[in-house]
Formats: sequence, C-alpha cells, structure tokens
Amino acid sequence: MHKPTFETYKLINGPMHQSLRHDSAHKHVAGSAEYIDDIPEPAGLLHGAIGMADRAHAEILSLDLSEVKAYPGVVSVLTAKDVPGVNDVSSGGRHDEPLLATDKVEFHGQPVFAVIAETRDAARRAARLARIEYRDLPFWTDVDAALENDAPLVTPGMVLKRGEPEAELDKAEHRLKGSMRIGGQEHFYLESHIALAIPGEDDEVALWSSTQHPSEIQHIVGHVLDIPSHAITVNVRRMGGGFGGKETQGNQFAALAALAAKKLNRAIKFRPDRDEDMALTGKRHDFRMDFDVAFNGDGRIHALTANFAARCGYSADLSGPVTDRALFHADSSYFYPHVKLTSQPLKTHTVSNTAFRGFGGPQGMLGGERIIEEIAYQLGKDPLEIRKANFYGDVGSGRNVTPYHQTVEDNIIARVVEELETSCDYQARRRAIIEFNRTSPVIKKGIALTPVKFGISFTMTAFNQAGALVHVYQDGSIHLNHGGTEMGQGLYTKVAQVIAECFQVDVERVKITATTTGKVPNTSATAASSGTDLNGMAAYDAARQIKERLVAFAVEHFQVPPDEVEFLPNRVRVGSKEIPFPDLVRQAYFARVQLSAAGFYKTPKIHWDRAAGRGTPFYYFAYGAACSEVSIDTLTGEYLMDRTDILHDVGKSLNPAIDIGQIEGGFVQGMGWLTTEELWWDAKGRLRTHAPSTYKIPLASDRPKIFNTRLAEWSENAEPTIGRSKAVGEPPLMLAISVLEALSMAVASVADYRHCPHLDAPATPERVLMAVERLKGM
Repeated sequence: MHKPTFETYKLINGPMHQSLRHDSAHKHVAGSAEYIDDIPEPAGLLHGAIGMADRAHAEILSLDLSEVKAYPGVVSVLTAKDVPGVNDVSSGGRHDEPLLATDKVEFHGQPVFAVIAETRDAARRAARLARIEYRDLPFWTDVDAALENDAPLVTPGMVLKRGEPEAELDKAEHRLKGSMRIGGQEHFYLESHIALAIPGEDDEVALWSSTQHPSEIQHIVGHVLDIPSHAITVNVRRMGGGFGGKETQGNQFAALAALAAKKLNRAIKFRPDRDEDMALTGKRHDFRMDFDVAFNGDGRIHALTANFAARCGYSADLSGPVTDRALFHADSSYFYPHVKLTSQPLKTHTVSNTAFRGFGGPQGMLGGERIIEEIAYQLGKDPLEIRKANFYGDVGSGRNVTPYHQTVEDNIIARVVEELETSCDYQARRRAIIEFNRTSPVIKKGIALTPVKFGISFTMTAFNQAGALVHVYQDGSIHLNHGGTEMGQGLYTKVAQVIAECFQVDVERVKITATTTGKVPNTSATAASSGTDLNGMAAYDAARQIKERLVAFAVEHFQVPPDEVEFLPNRVRVGSKEIPFPDLVRQAYFARVQLSAAGFYKTPKIHWDRAAGRGTPFYYFAYGAACSEVSIDTLTGEYLMDRTDILHDVGKSLNPAIDIGQIEGGFVQGMGWLTTEELWWDAKGRLRTHAPSTYKIPLASDRPKIFNTRLAEWSENAEPTIGRSKAVGEPPLMLAISVLEALSMAVASVADYRHCPHLDAPATPERVLMAVERLKGM
C-alpha cells in the first residue's frame, strides 16, 4: 500500500467556513436520494388513507362505514374507539386535537376514520364511501368573521409593553391609524407527509416519518398507543422540504400508521395525496393588524399601539408561540419609545395553522414595515428615510431596548443598509424610476429597500438544547449522529464540517447518519433557525471529548507535554513525530481509550417571562437588507420582478455556498407569500386552493431578472456560536418585504405618491389592479 508523504496533506477538505456542496446534492439531481416512499416495501405492507369530514362545523349524528369495510382490498377501518391510549395528537398537550373525531367535527377535512387496505388506491377510494349524518353548526373561517362572532382564543394572547403608549399617543406632532391584512401560506414541500410503521416484538414499533421533530412523534405515538417512549424508534434520513410544516403536522400520520401496525401486526404506510395533504395540514397564520401610531415631522415614532389578530384554526397547535413571535418582531429594526403590542390567537373553523419559516416573525415584521410606509406617505418622504430615522441605536444610545425589554447589543442594521444602499445605487435608481413613471402612461415602476432584524432562539427556553453522538472507528473513519433533521437546508453538511474541523480530517472521513431517537434522545425540533447553532455545538462537544482523550493518550504514550500534541491536516504532531490520524486512533484503541462520546449543548443567557412580557428570548440577532425593483401593468395589475440586491448577515459563514442558497431560496419563498400565494375558503368552509392548479407558488421564471446576493463578509457573531456563524434558515424570507413595498410605490405613482396604496398581502395582480383603480379616483 502506498504510504502518503506529508507533502500530500496540506489543508483538509471541507473544514468550517469553506463552500462545500450539499452532501446529497448529486443524489437529488440523479434521483437516487432515498426518501421514505423509496424504501423497499416490507413483506405484507398495507396502505392507509384518511376518511375526511365534509362539514366545517357539525355534530356527528351517525357514522355508517359498512360500504367502506366492504370495498375490495380493505383489511380494517379504524375509528377513535380503536385507540388504546389517548385520542389526541396536540403538540402542546392541550388535548384539543383528536386523532380521529368522535361526536363533532370542526373543520372541513377533519379526520374521522382511517382505512387500511392492500393497496393505496383501494384505501383512498374506500375512504370516500362513508355515510355520515351531521347536524350543522355555525362556523367562521377568517379573522373578520371570528371577531364578529366573538370567537374564543385557542390559547391566551400576549401583551408586550414599554413606556406609556396610551398616554403618549396625543403628544406627538402627527398621528394616524390603520389596518393591514396579511395572508397565510401553504408550505408546499415537494414530499408530502408520509409515515411508515413496522411493528416489533412486545410493544415495540419502528417508524420512518417525514418530520422535523422525531422526539415529538415518539411522544405522541406513545400516548396514542399507551406505551413508553423507549418502545418507539423514529427515523428520519431526509425530508423533501419542511419549512415548519413538518414540525407538528406529521403527528397524525405517524400515530395512525403506528396504531394500525400494532393492531394488525403488519407494516403500514400512510402517504396522502397532495390535495389531501393541503386540506389536512396547517398553514402560515393569516393576520389582521390594527395600529395607532404617533410620530414627529421627521417621521420618528414616538408611541405605538398595535393588535395582531390571527386565524389559528380549530385547535391551538403552535398558535401561541407563533403569535408571540409576531409581537417579538413587530418592531422590525426600529425603536419604539412608547409601545404596546397585543395578540389575539382566534379560533376559526379551519385546519389548525402551524409553524412556517419565520414562525410569525414575518407577519409581525411586515406589520412594522407597513407602519413605516404609512408614515412616509403621510409626510411625503422616501420610506427609506423614515426607516433610518427609526433604526435601533448603539449600546448607550438610549434607543436600543425592544418592546420585550431585551437590550439590542449587536446592532449592525445601519451599516448593512448603508452598504447595500451604496452598492445597489439606490438613490440614483429611485430618481430615475420617478422620472420614468412621470412619462410612462401604462407601465409603472417601484423600488424599495427594506431591512431585516431577526431574533434567533426558541422562545420556549427548554427547546434550546441539543445532543449528538460521535464514534471514531479504528480505521480513523468517523460516525456522526445528532438530533437535527435534514430537509434540504444543508444541516448535515455543516455539522459534518464542524467534526472535520475539530479533528482536522477530510470531511469524507465523516459519515452522516440518519436522525433517530434510538441514538440521540429528547431532541428539539429542527426549527427556529437553530439547527446548526444547537446541533453543531453538540457535535463539537462530543468531538472535543474524544480529542481530549486522544491528546491525553499521546501525552502518556509518547511521554511529551500536552502543548507538543497538535492536530494537523489528517495527521497529529506528537513531539517531533507526525502520525497519520488513523494510526494514532488505532494505537489509542489498543490502549483501551474510549473513542465514542455523547455531546450536549444548551444556549446560554436566554430566559423569558411570558406573563410579564420581559426577558431575553433571543441569543443574538441576524441582520440583512434587500433592494427590489418591480414593473407593474396598470391595465391588468400584472407585474415583473426586475431586480433584487441582497446583503445578508450570517456571521462568519460555515458554508458560504449553502448559505447563499438559503438566502435566495428564502427570498423567493417570501416573495411568493407576499405576491401570488393566496389561500381561499368558500362559503361552505372548504379550502379551494388545495392543489397546484389553484394555488400559485413562484416559478423559476418569477425570480428577479437580475438577482445579486452577497454575504456581509465583515460580520462575525459577537456570541461564541459555532465558528462565530449566525442562523440563516428564517431571516432571509423577510427580505421579500422589499418586493411588496416596491409594488406599493409603483401603485402609488398613479396618484403622484400622495396616498399610501394600502396593499394587503398577498398583492396578487387582482389586488394591485384594484389598488390602482382606487388611487386613480383619488
């Protein structure tokens, strides 16, 4: 065997801060990446389908399943009576989300029974044959109707207050009131929900689930089956997208699969059709924001009150923390001297809304930016001027305390905005656009530059923890497992780079393995943009322990002081010797050195008192800015994305290529939310935008014609995060607010910018056209 010379070594491949392709990128392109539906089917596999209610709110008077059971290929039909444990799959343990409805249904499409059949087709066809007799009850499906009907809250709202806003509203030079409607959004992950359950001996069951939260699936299945968590193993190698839609919404599919598997002692798979998936699972929350703001002649805000009412659906799910985070981000990047923010998580007779990239933050931030825009039109100023006037200040400025009383210590928003404003030539382009609009009768243009300041951490303090398991084998290869899940965002790749960096070995030595509750227990959801922060640090902790043992072995075995043991690329210097990494590992093994470790990490500093509305819920903030330019056709309301320039802060990037991909993808997804993606329920409470034919996500052709994305390479996280990086999952989505603001400017041009267009989101071509016609008459 050829023994490499030390000239071969040089630098390792794939350390932290190096652009490295996603570990499964080539498999995604080739179609060889294995998802749950690609796993070879076990012998005797049966397929499940859900019987869905066709009323928005009604009592169930009778349930006749005789035709369902008689359909060819049907093996079993499950109802709530078949649940041995608790008939509930609610995330927060509120017992308000039955696995299968019993005497009442509360949204159109609610699961009432499940069919288990020899084929998926037979199960789906049989599920439509039930005869259910209902007694209809009053229902409402949107925020306005919920308020009109004095709808209850699905969970208590929250209040954030600082200063004396009610008393101070009359003390400023200007005051205005307004309202904005902010639409929801379907996750539209490429892989729909899916669960595969295989029964084991005694009470054991193994599950493969497309979920962002394996430990919650384990917990829910345990309660439904009335068995302990140690009997349940949940596995996740990858998801075909998640975006928050697989944080809690996989519970029902996994629980039904496990229930059927244990009842029939056969493997069971549930994979809903796209229409069923969209009808059965929650969305981004819709909001209505009502505000009252006082400000001076320079546009600087003096006092603000705002209420955020949300369509939450029939059960709480994650609506409490989602509406909380909307309030946390209603300040956007701005200091409010006197402020009161309230939330109303309203019950509606729709599927329960859930987590979605940004987790309420985008809705809150959009509300904050609308207030800035309203002030700008009231004063006849460029909205960017008003934004700058209200930015948070530096430490000691007296203008750096949030409505939740956290001090902003790492504020770089002014620098980010100034740098982007210069690099994209914003001022000259805005002047040129105003001149273009003056002479163009049909096509109007708009431009906007908007900031992002996004807090990073779970607001539920307990979720800010992670575990990891690292093994080093005798040949120097490394096995990595942690609690984070891979949904295409590159988490596995980044954490592998952390391990490669720690041991100073090529990343190819690090084997990325599927997330499983059998290796790392009690994991948090991969959400809140914290996947890399938490799991990267936990993996580092495990690698550090092994590395320290190797150093101690080298010191004792080679009789050298600790400072003469150094990990170099793919080798270790021990005194005057340089030993290949695998050789040192093998020697350590024969000396009975433990080469496996469990790592752990919990985020420091953070704490939160919800009742008091005070604390430090965020470890740090990620910043960014985007400048977008659009053209609209004032005769049709159609528009084009002409150009977007982005400057985004990810601290010291762990993987610039992956981070830029996340920024661009987040922006386009946010652009879809604010422009073309519209959810619509009819008068019977049926979701009618339930398939690609009726729900319009952005196409590749919808992206900006000119799309410039840069990282703020000068930034480093002030906090000791892994590699001094910052989270990148959620913050970029809100860069797309620049698109809505640019559309707003284009519309405003038809009335010479005298009036705020009051564009609600999504600003579909219909809404743009209606706003144009409204302003033409003013």
